[in-house]
Amino acid sequence: MNDNILDQKWSAASLLRFAFPTIVMMIFMGLYTIVDTIFVAQFVNTDALSSINIVCPIINITVGLATMIATGGNAIVSRKMGAGKNQEAKEDFTLLIITGAVIGFLILLGGTIWIDNIIYALGASNLLFPYCKDYLMVLFLFIPANILQTLFSNLFVTAGKPGLGFGLSVLAGVANIILDYIFIVPCGLGIQGAALGTGFGYLIPTVTGLAYFARNKGTLSFTRPKLKLAVIGESCFNGSSEMVGQLATAVTTFLFNRTMMNLLGEDGVAAITIIIYSQFLLNTLYIGYSMGIAPIIGFNYGNRNEVQQKKVFSISMRFIAAASVLIFAVSMFGGSYIVRLFADDTSEVYQIAANGFTIFSYSFLFCGLNNFTSAMFTALSNGKVSAVLSFLRTFGLLAGGILLLPHIWGITGVWLAVPVAEGIMFVVSAICLIHYRKKYSY
Repeated sequence: MNDNILDQKWSAASLLRFAFPTIVMMIFMGLYTIVDTIFVAQFVNTDALSSINIVCPIINITVGLATMIATGGNAIVSRKMGAGKNQEAKEDFTLLIITGAVIGFLILLGGTIWIDNIIYALGASNLLFPYCKDYLMVLFLFIPANILQTLFSNLFVTAGKPGLGFGLSVLAGVANIILDYIFIVPCGLGIQGAALGTGFGYLIPTVTGLAYFARNKGTLSFTRPKLKLAVIGESCFNGSSEMVGQLATAVTTFLFNRTMMNLLGEDGVAAITIIIYSQFLLNTLYIGYSMGIAPIIGFNYGNRNEVQQKKVFSISMRFIAAASVLIFAVSMFGGSYIVRLFADDTSEVYQIAANGFTIFSYSFLFCGLNNFTSAMFTALSNGKVSAVLSFLRTFGLLAGGILLLPHIWGITGVWLAVPVAEGIMFVVSAICLIHYRKKYSY
């Protein structure tokens, strides 16, 4: 396996170079996710902005399914590559791509049939319903592409082509920004234009990934798959933490929306939308790094390379610590500038979101380690621990905080929910890393 890019002696510089394309890829994914909300807020109105967050749980569930298959399958494929089972790795890879496509088409079909019921179930008011339907109907058409681009973004790294995934994400992000403007402003398509821009952004890595792996004859490529339900099941189990995380995000987003609607109405929902999308963008540094080095962790585990595993872990801890301080500083001192991208500084929405950002910023001191720990146990094929950590963090603690703290401190309790949940989870993550250190030799 000397020709495999994953099989090398890692230093801090080489590890960061390897993870860098995935980090930037995730940042661009965050950018073209947040661009929708910025254009909608600036060129439509804040009610349309609120509607995006109302339907956001559907997107969370879709991304969760895709990421579950991608990260769980990534652990299987990279482990088999590390064990020298290249043909088997290709078969499993192809099977996972087909599985993702089928799931995407099933969501498209069901979503378009029951769209009205879905929107009302998510808590849309009569004022927000038309915006929600216009946005979600278009996005449903691109659900299969969304799932496939998530799969390819993860597996380009495993194939030893992180630069390709990076380039495609940059291209998709730029295309989304340009198309958002064209569809919303000159074409006057409003919130539908934002959905179209996002959808066409999904298509770029999807079409390129299909073409690349169909023609590629290297480490990882399409081949005739074997139907192995065990592989699909193990992928779902290994990646279940990511699915649990996204499902919990869907639930907590719903709870945030409901709480803010009760406390402050549509303006409150718009403010929490700004905070949630800003959080996703700022978290991409941690997420990108964790995704970028996951194949290395999986490969070293499959190859029983304890020396390199310890080195990768040590470097990762230093990176996460530095990144956590950096992101906290950016959010604390730049939060008001971020909010201003969405709302005029004289508006009620701006005042609500800017005040909330100051409290919310403390969560970034803790969430880096929490993200990395969950991703690491997924890469080590310990889906059980990863799922428990993800569930406790993104649902158990956070949902509990949203339901409890606003009753004690009102709107301040809403902003405290995330920092409190992340802080408690930081301690739990550290305990798990210490407990399993000898078992996995990191």
